[in-house]
Amino acid sequence: MHAVTSKDGTKIAYDKTGQGPALILVTGAFSYRKFPGQVQLAELLSKSFTVYNYDRRGRGDSGDKQLYELAREIEDLQAIIDEAGGSAHVWGLSSGAVLALQAAASGLNITKLALHEPPFVVGANDRKPPEDFVSHVTELIAADRRAEAIKYFMTKGMGAPSFVVGLMRLMPGVWRNLMAVAHTLPYDAKILDGFMEGNPLPSELWSMVTMPTLVLEGTESPASLRHAAKGLTNVLPNAKLLSKKGLGHTKKLDAKKISAELAAFYGG
Repeated sequence: MHAVTSKDGTKIAYDKTGQGPALILVTGAFSYRKFPGQVQLAELLSKSFTVYNYDRRGRGDSGDKQLYELAREIEDLQAIIDEAGGSAHVWGLSSGAVLALQAAASGLNITKLALHEPPFVVGANDRKPPEDFVSHVTELIAADRRAEAIKYFMTKGMGAPSFVVGLMRLMPGVWRNLMAVAHTLPYDAKILDGFMEGNPLPSELWSMVTMPTLVLEGTESPASLRHAAKGLTNVLPNAKLLSKKGLGHTKKLDAKKISAELAAFYGG
C-alpha cells in the first residue's frame, strides 16, 4: 500500500501495479480498492499500464474529514495524478464516473477519460429516486442506521429489488464490506444531486472536457443507465459510446471484457 496527502491533509491510500502509461481507477458507490472486481481489473490492466487503484476518502485505508465536499474528492484525484507524474488516463465507474467527469471539467490533466455507466437519470419516464434522496441517506447515516441506509440507497437510488438486499445480508463477507463503506453513501448521493431528475444533461457544464472520452454501457443494463450513457455522449465534445454485452456494472463486473476495451481505448 502507498499513500499521498490530499490538499486538505487527508491521507489517500492506493495500490500501484504494472508498467506503462499511468491509469487511475475511480470506484463508485459501495466499492473500494480491495473490492474483488476492482482488484481483478487492476491486475489485468497492469499488463499494459501503471495502474493506480485508490480508496476514495472515507473508504478502506484512506482518511476522511467531517464536512464532505465534491471539491475535496477532486483534490484527492489531483493528488494521485501528481503522484503519477502530473498526467494520467482515468477510468470512473458509476458515481466514480461522475466524479471523474467533474474532475476533468475542473481542469485536471487527464489524457484520456473513460466513463463507465454514470447513473444520471435523463429520461422523463425513467425511474427516479425520491426528491429527498440525498437528505434521507444523509439522515440515516447521521443516525448510524447503516443497514437501513444500504437498503434505501440500493432500492430507491439504484432500483434494486428488496430481495437482493435480503440475499446480501445472508452473505457475511459481502454484508460486512457494504457496512464498512456505508457511511460514504451520502458522498455518492451528493455527487449525483441535480442529475437524477429526468432532465437532459447540460452540455455547457462539461464543454471543457475535450480530451478523448469513451462512455461505456452494457446492453444488458437497465434502460435508465443506457439512456444516461447516450445522453452524456451527445453532450461531450470528444466522446464516443461503446455499447456491448458484458459491460454492465449492476451485477458482477466482467473485468476481462472491461479491461480489453479499456486497453484498446487507452492504447495498451
